[in-house]
Amino acid sequence: MDLRKLKTLIDLVSESNISELEITEAEGKVRIVKGGEPAPVQYVQAMAAPAGAAAVPAPAAAAPSPAETAPAGHAVKSPMVGTFYRSSSPGAAAFVEVGSKVNEGDTVCIIEAMKILNEIEADKSGTVTQILSENGQAVEYGQPLFIIE
Repeated sequence: MDLRKLKTLIDLVSESNISELEITEAEGKVRIVKGGEPAPVQYVQAMAAPAGAAAVPAPAAAAPSPAETAPAGHAVKSPMVGTFYRSSSPGAAAFVEVGSKVNEGDTVCIIEAMKILNEIEADKSGTVTQILSENGQAVEYGQPLFIIE
């Protein structure tokens, strides 16, 4: 999708009564959400799902503010925008579960960005007390993924 078309879509959303627009084309998917701030744009490259894989659920339309959902403990945050995966492949065991002991540097999940799978490591040793993202969910930069205590 070219930048002129993307700008036109952003302008249409900002001038209309709709709060969210998602468009899927052969070369990718664009999701524009209108809020009090300038409309954030998320661009995700299209990728064929592995055979037998379930469809990826759409992210929730209205997420609570970070202040409302800030859980106690150390948050492992997403270093990038992408798609969150709990395991290395569909059918493989998750890297961690609630109650798992992790050491600093252990792989806790994968974030796919631009068809590249990036292993995300724990930046603190401890016990995983919460998993804050669903498998296949789109995540933003700085979004908490796990809580370690």
